[in-house]
This record gives sequence, C-alpha cells and structure tokens, in this order.
Amino acid sequence: MKINLYSVFTLLLGSVVLFSCIDEQETSEAIFQEDKAAIENYLDTASIVNVKEYSEEAAAYYVIWQELSNSKDSVFVGDTVQVHYTGKFLSGKVFDTSIESVAKANGLYNANYNYLPLSFKTGSGYVLPAFEFGINLMEVGDKATIILPSELGYGRTGQGPVPANTPLVFEVELMGIKPGPRDNN
Repeated sequence: MKINLYSVFTLLLGSVVLFSCIDEQETSEAIFQEDKAAIENYLDTASIVNVKEYSEEAAAYYVIWQELSNSKDSVFVGDTVQVHYTGKFLSGKVFDTSIESVAKANGLYNANYNYLPLSFKTGSGYVLPAFEFGINLMEVGDKATIILPSELGYGRTGQGPVPANTPLVFEVELMGIKPGPRDNN
C-alpha cells in the first residue's frame, strides 16, 4: 500500500486544528466538576472525625480537624513547620507518607528514607500551596485532613505516583514550629 505524503500531512494538520479548537477553559471546568463530585461523594461516604472544619465548597477544598490541641501555637509566614503527613487518593490508597509504620503497612517502605516530619519554611513555595494553607490554619498538636481538587494539587501533569487530574487527601499533624522573623510593627 502506497501512502501519499500529502494525505499524511493533511491528516496531521487536521488533527492539530481539531485539538487546538478544544476550549481549555471548558476542559478545566469539566475536570473541576468531576473532582468536585468525587470529593462530595468521598465526604458523604468516608468516616472522618470532625471536631472543626474549614471549607471552601465552591473550590472543593476542605480542612477537617480530628483533634484540636488548643496549644495557641499558630503558624505565621516565614515560620518553619514540622508536619507528619500521609497522602492518599480518594480511594484510600496511600501514595506518600512521613510515618514509617504507615509506609510499611502500605507497601511504600524504603529502608534508605528517614521517616521524620516534613520540615519546610512557610511562604517558600516548597509544598503545594493548598497543603500549606491547611497547615497555616492549624496549631501545634492539631490533627486534620486536607482534601483538595486536582487543580490545587498536581493538576493536569500529575507528579510521581500521583496521576494527572487526581483529587488528594492529606492526613496531617502539626508537630512543631520554629518561629521565623517577626515584623514588630
């Protein structure tokens, strides 16, 4: 069978035109609506202890506290925080954790990894902004679950074990704060 080069070029050009006509905004909205429905279903079916809640329902973003410490040790921009975390999919499958026993129980254990709380300076862009926002609402000793749609997570590209367009659940405990510089004005 002989393939005409002109036909192949026309087919490729047509594909480019077709795919470039897909509205990026409509696609983003469709993905968000799917995420939102999946998160609402998760919240309806998951048994999460809820002693306090912060939510941005329009954004499908939730922080649900399981334990309040009432330590009054709050996070400020520039502080370095230490956080134990477990990252999950809405299915409950764990994809990452800072807790050795959780890593072992979920087949993620790596003998070369030091299972210590994640430490990062707030405001530095080191972690997902939606993850950091949830941590900034907490006090030392609080335990909470942060739930976010894919656009606030790893979006359309995914990262590592997280596929593209995947809503995420983080179980977190704020272990400590090292204060950063304070503006005394």
